[in-house]
Amino acid sequence: MSSSAPQETGRQRLWSVDEHLADVLAAIRPLEPIELQLLDAQGCVLVEDVTVPVALPPFDNSSMDGYAVRVADVQGASEEFPAVLAVIGDVAAGSGELPTVGPGQSVRIMTGAPLPPGAEAVVPVEWTDGGTGGGAASGMTPASAAPEGAAGEVRVHRAAEARAHVRARGSDVQAGDLALAAGTVLGPPQIALLAAIGRGTVRVRPRPRVVVMSTGSELVQPGEPLAAGTIYDSNSFALAAAARDAGAIAYRVGAVSDDADTLRATIEDQLIRADLLVTTGGVSVGAYDVVKEALTSVGGSGGPGVSGGSGGSGRSGEEDVQGGGVDFRKLAMQPGKPQGFGSIGPDHTPLLALPGNPVSSYVSFELFVRPAIRALMGLPDVNRPSVRAELKADKALGSPAGRRQFLRGKYDAGSGTVSPVGGSGSHLIAALAHADSLMVVPEDVTSVEPGAELEVILLG
Repeated sequence: MSSSAPQETGRQRLWSVDEHLADVLAAIRPLEPIELQLLDAQGCVLVEDVTVPVALPPFDNSSMDGYAVRVADVQGASEEFPAVLAVIGDVAAGSGELPTVGPGQSVRIMTGAPLPPGAEAVVPVEWTDGGTGGGAASGMTPASAAPEGAAGEVRVHRAAEARAHVRARGSDVQAGDLALAAGTVLGPPQIALLAAIGRGTVRVRPRPRVVVMSTGSELVQPGEPLAAGTIYDSNSFALAAAARDAGAIAYRVGAVSDDADTLRATIEDQLIRADLLVTTGGVSVGAYDVVKEALTSVGGSGGPGVSGGSGGSGRSGEEDVQGGGVDFRKLAMQPGKPQGFGSIGPDHTPLLALPGNPVSSYVSFELFVRPAIRALMGLPDVNRPSVRAELKADKALGSPAGRRQFLRGKYDAGSGTVSPVGGSGSHLIAALAHADSLMVVPEDVTSVEPGAELEVILLG
């Protein structure tokens, strides 16, 4: 995203998006590593390289159900002149003692079973008569249903090359190989690999615990009846879901009324289970914007506070409304102008206070909270990916001077274009639900013509 110089409006400074994000990230420290069981580590970030202790697979094994044979014994085999071999036993997956295959002999073998001594290849059962004395077989008779099938003769109708249908020892990974590097996020395939090489636990940074709460006496929980002047609380649901999507463990707190004491008590109660607190609403200049009022006394002293960030000019009482360890400021962006950030409580738990309009809170989450969550996880790349795309629209898009605007968009990767979705109003939730990206209009641009190129932040 393009940068901008700090702006002054009277005595109130406007901070740039880049400055505010830099301040947030400068105060975030990755969570301390812990040892977790594999399934508990899903979604976490490795803090150490994991090497392979034993080769995978640990032994030569069959990739097919069929017969383990010597190559010379099936050379030239055909439907008209099949090779007839003695079946001297069964080898199933997990078998211990293995029979040795000699000249003119074979062993019935199952997928994943170790290749017995003397055998050089595996012929699939479909290349044989399955030991029935008839034509080509389509499958094998279960050993429990016909144990006598483990012995007798099998007719092989096709020749096999050496190592045919054999998975070689170490063909996946060799002992000493790097299995997973530090910094890897553990998803299902990575957990499968760890289990396959015998790791029961792994050292990771835990998923951050994020507590999300909405403020506002007008908010009603979904499923309850609406009274006059009330609306449903969507912000806490949206941001809790967004926190989970970012990799966190999210705890949603029901809407808190516009009472500073109640909000203060709620925040203090939530500190015990929070690595990061996120509030939405109550950060502007209204008479009932209680987040500022509540955080004036709940803020922890000696916390990281907020420095001047990329602007380097620090802070002053005239520029920001401060609440203990939390600063409130206005950003040169739309939507999401009012923002708060700092630390609270004895452990200096980071807190981000977002505006209450639904689109403003979601855009603010994507720009500031999501990177904070990723930083807590210890990930080097904390931002959403972005691309350049051509604006596809019927008319030019307007943008306020001196503000970085984030408009909802629909990105078409095939054509490299992006189209606006809905208007610029910060209350338009329906449009947000149909967008998959944010179009970024720089601070020094007031109009974007169709066909112009824009930065596009991808949300999917």
